[in-house]
Amino acid sequence: MTRPFIVHAVDQRTEEWRKLRAGLVTASVAGAMMSTRKDGKEAADRRDLRTQIVCERITGQPQDDPYLSKDMVRGIEVEPDAFAAYELETLTVVQKVGFITHHELAAGYSPDGIVGDFDGCVELKIPRAANHLAYLRGKKLPPEWTYQVAHALWITGAPFCDFATFCPQMPEGLRLFRVRVKREDVDLAAYEVVLRAFLSEIEREVDAVRSLIPEAVA
Repeated sequence: MTRPFIVHAVDQRTEEWRKLRAGLVTASVAGAMMSTRKDGKEAADRRDLRTQIVCERITGQPQDDPYLSKDMVRGIEVEPDAFAAYELETLTVVQKVGFITHHELAAGYSPDGIVGDFDGCVELKIPRAANHLAYLRGKKLPPEWTYQVAHALWITGAPFCDFATFCPQMPEGLRLFRVRVKREDVDLAAYEVVLRAFLSEIEREVDAVRSLIPEAVA
């Protein structure tokens, strides 16, 4: 079976990884791409994302901020314990994949983890205790992560994506929250329509910017 993506053997958060992501729509920005306003006008997050990607296409350089906050550093440190808890609960082994790119479209994905041979994907977060508790109480996929999970399912073709959070400060039994989102739970066809339209907008803006280059320079 031909996969709809290409796997890149890189370490996440490295400069090589950042350059691979430049100019692409990734899972981490899917929410911004899908953001809307009630009055029908374009949301600022969506406009800013399009501008960022256009600049990355024109310059060939990533425009995101590589800064790691204290929460992000804490997440990296706790990640091994989080995956151990996930593997124990699901009785599976999680594989690490650096980055994948869609075979046709300018889109990519940095999985937190992959189950089997892309039999499933894992989005595992290390939130603060208050957010983790809210997820436990909600017992479903938090709305703010809907499109990141949709992007993961769309690009990998995996049957499911497990969204999980881990909080080591919580008592035993409450440290891991997990909800499984299946492909049929998400309107992936509608998501792809929006993604293709957004990429077309980017292409038009890139062409418009390049048309400003004087012929003598071009």
